[in-house]
Amino acid sequence: MTDYVLSDATRNKLKRASTASIATQLYKRGLRNQFIQGVRPVAAKPETMVGQAFTLRYIPAREDRNALEVFRNPEHPQRVAVETCPPGHVLVMDGRKDASAATAGSILVTRMAVRGCAGIVTDGGLRDAAGIGALDMPAFFAGPSAPTNLTKHEALDINVPIGCGDVAVFPGDVIVGDSDGVMVIPAHLADEIAEVCAGMESFEEFVLEEVQSGTSIIGLYPCTKEENQKKYEEWREKTGR
Repeated sequence: MTDYVLSDATRNKLKRASTASIATQLYKRGLRNQFIQGVRPVAAKPETMVGQAFTLRYIPAREDRNALEVFRNPEHPQRVAVETCPPGHVLVMDGRKDASAATAGSILVTRMAVRGCAGIVTDGGLRDAAGIGALDMPAFFAGPSAPTNLTKHEALDINVPIGCGDVAVFPGDVIVGDSDGVMVIPAHLADEIAEVCAGMESFEEFVLEEVQSGTSIIGLYPCTKEENQKKYEEWREKTGR
């Protein structure tokens, strides 16, 4: 879908950016529906999840097609997605916003972590959530669910455009996840958004310190007073941020 390759420099900048800052910058560019709805971290992680999207599409299960024996097929799309999601990428699954059955479990997610994947996102459920939460690799879901995916879902297509939490996700889009949730950055905007957010995060750190010391937000956030701009520049020189 895209020839874009996420650089280490852009990845590192996005790791320091919040999903809130990213949402604001995308909004400025006319993109208002890039936050995956109904998804939260399985467990809090110290580092922001960043990686390009590798996708898996589920459709509603049909009983004559989804007996347990389908997992014996070495070409089963769910298993293949777990084994082929590239290191540094995020597996994003279209679970149709139905968390009444799992879209993956701890063994498959552990396999991805061992392979060096950057994370997993589903707008459906995950089983063995405690085990997934204990991994270093971030995971985001709609909620825990014990039933196997075959109960409600059939894994069908790998690395095609999908919908996840009402957001269009194209293979290669850049996925950023933190404690607030998950943002989807179109690949062609990723470098630009990362660069702008780097400066925005620095300014917001300054603003927060000012607010905590009693400064009014009027004329400070947004910065419309020249004196506040000067204070910010002095703060950056002093702190190196």
